[in-house]
Amino acid sequence: MSYEGIFKIKEITLEECDEMLDLWESSVRATHDFLTEEDINSLKPLVRSGLLEMQYVICMKEDNGMIKGFMGIIRNKIEMLFVKDKFMGSGIGKLLITYAIDKLNARYVDVNEQNKKAVGFYTHLGFKEFSKSKVDSQGNPFPILHMKLGK
Repeated sequence: MSYEGIFKIKEITLEECDEMLDLWESSVRATHDFLTEEDINSLKPLVRSGLLEMQYVICMKEDNGMIKGFMGIIRNKIEMLFVKDKFMGSGIGKLLITYAIDKLNARYVDVNEQNKKAVGFYTHLGFKEFSKSKVDSQGNPFPILHMKLGK
């Protein structure tokens, strides 16, 4: 499989971090309709610090260098995957996930249960729910599905 356009970022620059945070917001606004404006604003600093803590940050860039999608991975778990709203449905997410599975041995992901498109996306790619949390990692009432890549 060709992974053309995928880049592993060794150290995120401030400019890349800002670009990914803007991308995150566009993606969340398009997919997380259960979040309020307050929720989104309170999550921004957590996403920023989370990006800097990732073991791997993988992104898909356009020829002009603009980031179209990115994911963060720690060990064998996909911690975040976001695609800019205008590129959703173009195969970027699938390509990033396939890269993570093939090259980085990713086998786990957590998904907001209320984000039905994401749950369907991961299920389609072979992930299966193995447990569930009633709240997210910040204690908010957003149930999280813990999923593992099936055999």
